[in-house]
Amino acid sequence: MREAMRGMTTRGRSFLAAAAAAAISAVILGERDLLRVAILLAALPLLAAAYVGRSRYKLACTRSLEPGRAPVGSSARVILRLQNMSRLPTGTLLLEDRLPYALGSRPRVVLERLGAHTASSVAYTVRADVRGRYPVGPLVIRLTDPFGLCELTRSFPSVDRLTVIPQVVPLPSVRLAGEYAGTGDSRARSVAVHGEDDAATREYRRGDDLRRVHWRSTARTGELMVRREEQPWESRATVVLDTRQHAHRGEGPTSSFEWAVSATASIAVHLRQAGYKLRLVTGTGIDLDATEAGGEGAILDTLADVKLSQTGDISVLVDAVRRRSDGGLVIGLFGALSGAEAEVLSGLRGNGATCIGFAVDSSTWVTMTAPDRQEADRQHAATSLALVRSGWRSVPVAHGDSLAALWPAAGRGSQGFAYRAAMAETVAGM
Repeated sequence: MREAMRGMTTRGRSFLAAAAAAAISAVILGERDLLRVAILLAALPLLAAAYVGRSRYKLACTRSLEPGRAPVGSSARVILRLQNMSRLPTGTLLLEDRLPYALGSRPRVVLERLGAHTASSVAYTVRADVRGRYPVGPLVIRLTDPFGLCELTRSFPSVDRLTVIPQVVPLPSVRLAGEYAGTGDSRARSVAVHGEDDAATREYRRGDDLRRVHWRSTARTGELMVRREEQPWESRATVVLDTRQHAHRGEGPTSSFEWAVSATASIAVHLRQAGYKLRLVTGTGIDLDATEAGGEGAILDTLADVKLSQTGDISVLVDAVRRRSDGGLVIGLFGALSGAEAEVLSGLRGNGATCIGFAVDSSTWVTMTAPDRQEADRQHAATSLALVRSGWRSVPVAHGDSLAALWPAAGRGSQGFAYRAAMAETVAGM
């Protein structure tokens, strides 16, 4: 009751003041009717305080998020369900859910009346343009009586979390060389009925035994081809995300880093759906085996929290990948690289791994003068050339490029990448 009295509104306090004035006047003037008026004026706010004070302990609240994991730029629906556990109806309820700034302003909803043992649901929509995990709640309810004489505030302790994940872009189906790893590097297949000419082949890799060269396929394709090993296989891939702060440009959701994070999520989800055993490695120390940790959901939840690191070295990232490297496919999303850093990445070519690097030209995310732009283009071309010389398949990325349009380049043969390297070398020499 004391707390209810402290929640008396200005109107309620005015009623009490008027009651006190009427009571004093009744005593001075000896008017009993005026005393009755004073008692009535005092009874109204006191009854209102007792009514509100009783109802504040008889409310239950639950909250649900639909969906609980929303992509950047999409909306999520928050549903609040209030139940009156009392035998008495409530007065007007003002609901206010506390939200972080990134999800918008705090929603306010008014419920005029909630009957005895009844429930009512209200909903509102939130939208986030920045990745992360955001708390939703606690819910604050202001309880008032029908006359507005008393108002109390109740805060429910429950807090839910909305996970805003990177945007995932659907990718076309592309055959990726080097996708099989494990005890062998090809699918187990039945013996060909047409003889050795039908043997499964792949492109020659540095270190392959020359006795495995398949000369008929080499003559037919114009490229050195070797026989695949007839052993059990499995598709394995490692997706590497460069998180060095100085390697990325731009601000907020439109930065080169956000493009790289979205591309990482899209590639990881695409490979998981294609049946790959997937591993995610970032420059911030994340090393996630998506096969064991819950699949796509674990990947997206991890990428929702990934941040830029002020300190970082490509050699540290290479060591983290090689710590558990077992061949297969390595796809890297890199920011600005120097020629020396590109050479360090050659360390990931071991154990028969096929490496595909998306070289993000982060300088295109900022405005530059013509001479600075020309120098930045020259440096990026030199980086692409250094990646190719290190044994990587380099896919240059500029501001405005679509990952879905770039993805087919990841499956091109060595001829396409040799042409790309030659063009990069020409630009670098200008």
